[in-house]
Amino acid sequence: MTTPDFLIIGAMKCGTSTLQSQLAAQPGVFMTTPKEPNFFSDDPVYAKGMGWYSALYDGAAPDDLKGEASTHYTKRPTWPDTVARLQAAVPDPRLIYMIRNPIDRCVSHYIHDWSEGRLAHDLDTAIEKVDEITAFSQYAMQIAPFVEAFGADRILLTSLEAFKRDGAGELARIGAFIGLRSPTKWQEELGPQNVSARRVRRIPLQGMLLDNPVAETLRRTLVPKSVRTRIRKARTMNIRPVLQDRTRNRLRSLFLEDRAALAQIFPDHPALTDCYPFSGL
Repeated sequence: MTTPDFLIIGAMKCGTSTLQSQLAAQPGVFMTTPKEPNFFSDDPVYAKGMGWYSALYDGAAPDDLKGEASTHYTKRPTWPDTVARLQAAVPDPRLIYMIRNPIDRCVSHYIHDWSEGRLAHDLDTAIEKVDEITAFSQYAMQIAPFVEAFGADRILLTSLEAFKRDGAGELARIGAFIGLRSPTKWQEELGPQNVSARRVRRIPLQGMLLDNPVAETLRRTLVPKSVRTRIRKARTMNIRPVLQDRTRNRLRSLFLEDRAALAQIFPDHPALTDCYPFSGL
């Protein structure tokens, strides 16, 4: 069975799609299609078996470094069996964990789920009612099982903030970590991928009514572009929602506690400053 040399394991809405696209553009690196197989996390996907997962790497050249990027791998408690399954199949992987300001990640998570039609609440209500939004921003809690299973030296912690500051430098650091022999080259033309603010809210039966070649041809033929643009804008969250002070203060307390645990795993890491500007440290 063919298994990956490295995995991007999250976090959701922290720039993993951008990182995946940059790595896929490097000679000597092979990334799976789909970008997020979510094999070791999602029960229905895992049920397809290792043969299915191994086949995702069939297009790799013999000397390619093989990788995948699945944010579900750091989505506890939603997908609790990831680490055990990964450890059984890939005992010595290199893991890349990408984080960002945890409060900003919560807002982007909300926009993402709103656009998918999974949330109808306002931002503050959603954060109060949907535990996953805050859980996925508790980075120490999410990464701790991977540290226990594989060791902190097998995990490279990076951040969206670091990529915004020096994408080429951070990509080079990741290339060295995964064992890429040739120098990395930042592909400026790729741009940011999967940006929440650009997402369009899905509608019921969207796959049947919109996301197919026949419907797309009819739309482009019968509906003027100006009308299509107006409809698209109406289904886009054009103004980023703002948290109420009460919610923001609660999140700060929660995430500062998690930051302290993260500092125990990755002491003096730049992400402890970059991602927690509200820490005062």
